[in-house]
Amino acid sequence: MLSQSAACWRHATRSFSQPACRRHASSTASTSKVFSDAKSAEFLAAAGSPSSIPRLSGLPEVIVTGRANVGKSTLLNAVLGRRNLLHTSKKPGRTQTLNFYRVGPPPGHLVLVDAPGYGSRGRPEWGELFDYYVQNRAELRRVYILFHAKHGLNEVDRMMLSSLDEQCQASAGLKFTVQGIITKVDSLRDNELAKAVKNIQKDIFETAPTCLPPIVTSALEHPHFGVDQVRQSILEACGLGNAEMKVFRPPT
Repeated sequence: MLSQSAACWRHATRSFSQPACRRHASSTASTSKVFSDAKSAEFLAAAGSPSSIPRLSGLPEVIVTGRANVGKSTLLNAVLGRRNLLHTSKKPGRTQTLNFYRVGPPPGHLVLVDAPGYGSRGRPEWGELFDYYVQNRAELRRVYILFHAKHGLNEVDRMMLSSLDEQCQASAGLKFTVQGIITKVDSLRDNELAKAVKNIQKDIFETAPTCLPPIVTSALEHPHFGVDQVRQSILEACGLGNAEMKVFRPPT
C-alpha cells in the first residue's frame, strides 16, 4: 500500500503528463525482464581519463549526470534493484570517475554509466571527461540529467542542459537523446510539489527544447516512486522495450 506521501506524489504528477517528443516506453513486462535479476548487475570498469574509457561489448549505454549531492547514486541503486552497488555519501563529490555497470547477466542487456557530479564541488577534469565520452561514445543512447526537486535549476544546470541540447539538435537526436529526472520529491511538502515540478518542467523546456519531459522520482523512502518509469525510459532509449509515440507539449 502506498504511503500518504507517495500517494500524493502520484496524484500531483497526474496533472503533468510525461509525453515524449520521440518514443516513450510503456512495457512493464520488458522492464521486469531486463531489471528482474538485480544480483546480476555488475560493476565493469572505471575511467578517470579519456584514454581509460573501456571498450566493452558494444551494448547500448546510458549515462547519468547531475549536480553533486542530487541523489544520483541512491536513484541508480534503486533502478538496479540494489542497496549499495553504487556507493552513496552525504559528502558531495564521491563519484570521481565514469563508472560502468552492466545490467543483466552476461553478456548483459545494456550498460549504465554513472558520471561525476558537476557544479561547485565538481572539477574541470571531470567535465572534460564527461564531454569526451558524450561526444565520442558510439554506444551512447541517452543522457539523463538530474535535478533536485527542492532546489530546481541553477545557472550551472542550465549551462549543462543547453550544451546537451545543442549537441542533440546538431545530430537531429540521432546520436543520443536527453531526459531530465527530478529527484528527492520527498523533500517537498505535499502542497509544494505541483508548483515545484511545473517550474522545473518549464525551466527545462525553455533551456532545452529537445529534452524529453522529466520523470519525477523519490528513491530514498519506500515505496520508491518513479523508479519503474526510469527503467522504462532506459529500455526505450536502448531499443529494448515496446514504445508508443506521444507528442510533446510544453507546460503552460
